[in-house]
Amino acid sequence: TRLGCEVTVAAEAGCCGALEHHLGKREAALAAARRNIAAWEGFDAIVANASGCGTQVKDYGFMLRDDSVWAARAAAVSAKARDVTELVAELGIAAEAAEARFAKRTPQGLDVAYHSACSLAHGQKVTAEPRALLREAGFAVREIPEGHLCCGSAGSYNILQPELAERLRARKARNIATTGADVVAAGNIGCMVQIAGAVAIPVVHTVELLDWATGGPRPQALSEGQTA
Repeated sequence: TRLGCEVTVAAEAGCCGALEHHLGKREAALAAARRNIAAWEGFDAIVANASGCGTQVKDYGFMLRDDSVWAARAAAVSAKARDVTELVAELGIAAEAAEARFAKRTPQGLDVAYHSACSLAHGQKVTAEPRALLREAGFAVREIPEGHLCCGSAGSYNILQPELAERLRARKARNIATTGADVVAAGNIGCMVQIAGAVAIPVVHTVELLDWATGGPRPQALSEGQTA
């Protein structure tokens, strides 16, 4: 990659098991954890671009703490798990972003409403890195009022509790509208889908904007007619 990493998708890995875990299907969740641990334990870092999954992977060590065969292996994998913004922050994007701006390949003055996904902010305690990276990349970050509140996605919550989830989504959409932002950035696919159905501006993954700002393609959701 442009940041000097070799990215590998382990063929043997599968679903992180979060949905089974949320639904109380303990054995299925543990089976998913064991499969992924075996697939990932040889890597230097395990990087998640869906924060709900990242939170689950970081919890493997706790989930398997009483398993004499898997406890140490699970703890090692959890210790190597990173949200993608954590890893990008460690690697740094300043040089790539400056070069892209100099070549006029990235936008100037694009306002971004950053949605802090519950699984990232509360589950992983990752709050500063995404905002700092967006600013470093040249975007103006707008804080969403009541940003600590859930958007209503919450794994399977919007399926199991649709009325409450819709109320949360509507509240989130109203708060986003007050920011006057051009685009919403988030770090979890569930949040992105939930919010996109309720706002009039594009919703993209935070890393899509960072990629664009460091020489990558313009995010597909950002059509020329929607943003400057």
